[in-house]
Amino acid sequence: MIIMEKNNPEVNYTVTIGRQLGSGGKQIGERLSQKLNIPCYDKELIQIASRESGLGKEFFEKADEKNTHSFFGNFWGFHSGYMGDNLGNYLCNETLFKIQSDVIKELAEKKSCIFVGRCADYILRDHPSCLKIFITANTEERIRRISQNENISEKEAAILIEQTDKKRAAYYNYYSNKEWGKATSYDLCINSSVFGIDVVVLLIETFIRKK
Repeated sequence: MIIMEKNNPEVNYTVTIGRQLGSGGKQIGERLSQKLNIPCYDKELIQIASRESGLGKEFFEKADEKNTHSFFGNFWGFHSGYMGDNLGNYLCNETLFKIQSDVIKELAEKKSCIFVGRCADYILRDHPSCLKIFITANTEERIRRISQNENISEKEAAILIEQTDKKRAAYYNYYSNKEWGKATSYDLCINSSVFGIDVVVLLIETFIRKK
């Protein structure tokens, strides 16, 4: 499916980052990517899965961890007239998750990389060198960060945070049979409010090099 150079297997590793909305998890992943000179994948996975499967990215977006409104139904109703005759009457969320999972596994096999969200820690549970991290933060700081980033009121930010975290938890718990945000599901859990983004990046980088 994906053709790319394979790194030296002795230094091939992956980092997965689960995160509460507004905790700075995505920013931490991007900074780690720059410091370690390895790619960081978040929404890019949807584009790759779409390209490799030949399906429109809207299908993966609807089954994404942020859009679980139809999640616990087995199927969402796209009919063949809309999707094309070769796709049948519908696609199930499990099929789309499997496609995205295969992309994550293949990327992790070929090179060292960072994955933000997407249940990547569970998908890569058998990877020999996978560091599983969860980032949290104090509620007040999360609200302030989302309010500024999204240019919305703090009340709107609080509602968005609650809704998004519930969707991420539902997505993760369903596919992994583990509990989203629970310490036993990860190797390292960090409160970014205590240390600040820069120190968290340094801590994780040190942890990676030690491990």
